Amino acid sequence: MQAFLIFAIGGFIAQLVDGSLGMAYGVTSTTILLTAGLTPALASASVHLAEIGTSVASGLSHWRFGNVDWKIVLTLGVPGAVGAFLGATALSNVSTEAAEPWMSTILLALGVYVLLRFAIRPLRRRQLTGVSSKLLAPLGLVAGFVDATGGGGWGPVATPTLLSTGKVEPRKVVGSVDTSEFLIAVAASLGFLFSLADQELSWMTVGGLLLGGVLAAPLAAYLVRVVPMRLIGVGAGGLIVLTNARTLIKAFDLPAPAPAVIYGAIVVTWVAALAYTIRVIVNERREIDDFEEEAPATAQG
Repeated sequence: MQAFLIFAIGGFIAQLVDGSLGMAYGVTSTTILLTAGLTPALASASVHLAEIGTSVASGLSHWRFGNVDWKIVLTLGVPGAVGAFLGATALSNVSTEAAEPWMSTILLALGVYVLLRFAIRPLRRRQLTGVSSKLLAPLGLVAGFVDATGGGGWGPVATPTLLSTGKVEPRKVVGSVDTSEFLIAVAASLGFLFSLADQELSWMTVGGLLLGGVLAAPLAAYLVRVVPMRLIGVGAGGLIVLTNARTLIKAFDLPAPAPAVIYGAIVVTWVAALAYTIRVIVNERREIDDFEEEAPATAQG
């Protein structure tokens, strides 16, 4: 029972982050399961089985709050399902650890770009023209493969890439990526079930992750609806940078005190960017309120 509660709390936290920023459910949940002693393949399989339920709850919640672009969901999700099935089969038979540092380097660069774009040069409505299927289809294929082989990665690959285009509203990016994850979870789960038929899954683990994720989904969808798009972008960018910096530090086995210095620099920069963004948002809202108060007086005069 204690283990079930721990997995449920982990699933709640993971879905709260994933549902509001469009990433990190798999990364967070897989980390918990690996710490508990599961093999990488079984951990990823458990997470994806739980994601079948959490992605439905998250998708319905995002749809309810108007955060979903169904064209993105289908054009991204169908190729993603193909990649996830192939990735699940690959992880069950071959290690993909050698590719992890290269992928993390690319994602870290995307994270820096997203953070700076939303903190310094935010999107304007006239730029939100949508993303071509020429980008969505291959992106989905790669993201699905990375997600299944890494125990997470659908959001970290798809979300920053779509945010970096500047052509889709951030809350629609988050909601659409989260909703399309259902297809990826189903495909990856089928791949793992076929490939790991001789290994026993812990349904208590899956159930704990599922329960926590389902409970967190509506709250996360509401947060992405009400939180300003600039703040979501800066938050997502910082999370991407921090997560992938950790992966690279572990891959290159950097000696102390280098990791502490790097983490400290990232956190200080991220906090400063968030503080600056919040101040800008407050000032913009104050200007709007002042304008609205002056407008009736001007009309009466």
